[in-house]
Amino acid sequence: MKLSLTKVVNGCRLGKIKNLGKSRDCTMDIPGCLLYTKTGSAPHLTHHTLHNIHRVPAMAQLTLSSLAEHHEVLAEYKEGVGKFIGMSESLLYCSLHDPVNPCPAGYVTNKSVSVWGLGGRVEMTASKFMAIQQALQPDWFQCLSDGEASCAEVTSIKRARKSVDRSLLFLDNCLRLQEKSEVLQKSVIIGVIEGGDVMEERLRSARETAKRPVGGFLLDGFQGNLMTLETGLHLLSSVTAELPEDKPRLICGVSRPDEVLECIERGVDLFESFFPYQVTERGCALTFRFDYELNPEETLLQQNDTQEEVKYQDQTEKIKTTDCTQEMTSFEINLKEKKYQEDFDPLVRGCSCYCCKNHTRAYIHHLLVTNELLASVLLMMHNFEHYFGFFHSIREALKSDKLAQLKELILRQAS
Repeated sequence: MKLSLTKVVNGCRLGKIKNLGKSRDCTMDIPGCLLYTKTGSAPHLTHHTLHNIHRVPAMAQLTLSSLAEHHEVLAEYKEGVGKFIGMSESLLYCSLHDPVNPCPAGYVTNKSVSVWGLGGRVEMTASKFMAIQQALQPDWFQCLSDGEASCAEVTSIKRARKSVDRSLLFLDNCLRLQEKSEVLQKSVIIGVIEGGDVMEERLRSARETAKRPVGGFLLDGFQGNLMTLETGLHLLSSVTAELPEDKPRLICGVSRPDEVLECIERGVDLFESFFPYQVTERGCALTFRFDYELNPEETLLQQNDTQEEVKYQDQTEKIKTTDCTQEMTSFEINLKEKKYQEDFDPLVRGCSCYCCKNHTRAYIHHLLVTNELLASVLLMMHNFEHYFGFFHSIREALKSDKLAQLKELILRQAS
């Protein structure tokens, strides 16, 4: 694996990671993101749909918490999780936890780290962890670490020091076990930078981890609202300054567009992509511009009426997710609103991308399902000509992408 930087501007790193994968023939652009999955499957997307989306991330993220309970099956299978889940051509990164479902605190010791699956808690020693990685055979995997120092609102120096010491001990044990495993020789261990909000311990973690033969670095503990934005960004800048330039920097728990941009400016290369999943789960859709505005609030007020903006802010405060208790953000629209129930336009007006067109097709499918009773009535009336003519018109309209006419066609038939 080799990271080649093309340009560094104000801390933002632009380049490519080359020689990836078991065959060393894959590349990945930075900055970039990982494909978030649930047990190896992109949420809400079939494999066919996923392959039709332009520029899907080259590397998919698997979570150990969802796979640990199945490691015995994968160990017996012997060909790795990639082939098992039908993603043999994808690069795979195995993270310790699912960023959407944080683990309870209080279950890390000097010898083990716990993850939580559907069946409850799974305790991981270094030897068990590496045995599971040998069964999974990922391209990259996050090392065991003590990330609980960041769970407290204020981290004591003693607790931060313990988290760094434990994480370094886990890393040394895992590196030693990797040397003894023929299967994991081509896999890359990602070292984890811990230390809570204590600058001294964060820098020590970065320096000591950089001395080990790791393939990259994971910046842990910057997710959530446990530390102020100013403190987090200052820590992030200081830590990345201590890391070697020729290895990738990942960050966990950060996926919102504005947060991603802040981290890119501080030298972070790769991000998780769970934010769209959270948006979907709360019944919303992402609709925001890709242009980076230096003053987004002023730009927004220029585009929209001030009263509408106030109304929108009041509305966002009322909508929360069921799992992560995060409020709806300014990057979303709430599809549950009445005005969107009969809106047949693409999510982004004038856009012809697959996702926007697929949103329209999904609505057409909904109309077809609601008209299934109508089709049954027509059949019972033996009006076969009417029935087949109706669906022939729909099929031809779909083939020619005349989606705009379909709503009128179906609703007129229903009436």
